[in-house]
Amino acid sequence: MKKLFNSLPFRLLLGILVGIILGQIFNESTMGVVVTLQYIMGQLITFCVPLIIIGFIAPSITKLGKNASRLLAVAIVIAYVSSVCAAFMSMGAGYGLIPHLSIDNNVAGLRELPGVVFELNIPQIMSVMSALVLSVLVGLAATWTNSKLTCDFLAEFQNIVLDIVSKVIIPVLPFYIAATFCGLSYEGTITHQLPAFLQIIVIVMAGHYIWLAVLYLLAGAYSGKNPWEVLRHYGPAYLTAVGTMSSAATLGVALECARKSKVLRKDMVSFGIPLFANIHLCGSVLTEVFFCMTVSKILYGKLPSVGTMILFCLLLGIFAIGAPGVPGGTVMASLGLITGVLMFDNAGTALMLAIFALQDSFGTACNVTGDGALTLMLTGYAEKHGIADTGDLESPIL
Repeated sequence: MKKLFNSLPFRLLLGILVGIILGQIFNESTMGVVVTLQYIMGQLITFCVPLIIIGFIAPSITKLGKNASRLLAVAIVIAYVSSVCAAFMSMGAGYGLIPHLSIDNNVAGLRELPGVVFELNIPQIMSVMSALVLSVLVGLAATWTNSKLTCDFLAEFQNIVLDIVSKVIIPVLPFYIAATFCGLSYEGTITHQLPAFLQIIVIVMAGHYIWLAVLYLLAGAYSGKNPWEVLRHYGPAYLTAVGTMSSAATLGVALECARKSKVLRKDMVSFGIPLFANIHLCGSVLTEVFFCMTVSKILYGKLPSVGTMILFCLLLGIFAIGAPGVPGGTVMASLGLITGVLMFDNAGTALMLAIFALQDSFGTACNVTGDGALTLMLTGYAEKHGIADTGDLESPIL
């Protein structure tokens, strides 16, 4: 029970409930303090975005580059394609379904939030796109030149950034989200849009199952093997992922589930499952795209343009490869895209973080279960191209 109370979803849910209640009872002067605190916390989170991008993307590139091979390249490509195609499916569903949801764009009767009492501006050290380009170039160059010092520095920097996220950003999030929902409750927006929030969670979960069905059918068709012989063993891994919200924490169970399958090569399991746990985040990407489109409709009255969403989906696939397999890793790594490409303000970012975290366990479960399908594809590729079966638990690419 103590573990449940200390979990991030519980704290976020508590923050949402407290914020909604306080928003109904606070007066204008008190809301001025709340808005100011929300602004300061938003500035802190925004400042950390470029650091998170560099800390997640660049070290991931160097780690993958050390063991570069044909199988590794194939694994990265199919993980990226899976995430991007899931994002495009979610985007299509968003344009088709969101306009028909019960989203009330009429702002009549809503109260206006007071302005901030004072502004504490914390500028980013660089723009989001600059951080992304720098991460890719430095990561690739360090790999090409075999620069051990740079690779070690990036690995250390990643640990530093992960500590910043876990010890600064994550503890601040419940308060930031509570302040945001307090403002939405004060305005009256949250009571107008509650049915829409419930609908999008159900739609996204249905999208997870549809995408998993697509992945396993494609994997079975390509490999010529029965995909059910993989999927039927994944129940424990799915439930573990729901409970932990972490692909990394589920890795041990996922490996055991995959090893029970008679159609997966053991060397592909030892190589593919740990790798995909870190670079294949199809469920999280699918969720984030649909939620971003819904939040845009709720807060800004319109969906992002098709061109903007295509760019967002393509870049999100890259960010997903570099995101850590920890709770909220995908949305944390892609905060720069949410603010830089979709142009979300503090309220949009906080709302996105809140609703994403509340269902993140099911997105993680989709990620983990989808890894089995991609490992089946790797098995088919290895057999079609005559790659020898090592028959043990060592990585076949070393």
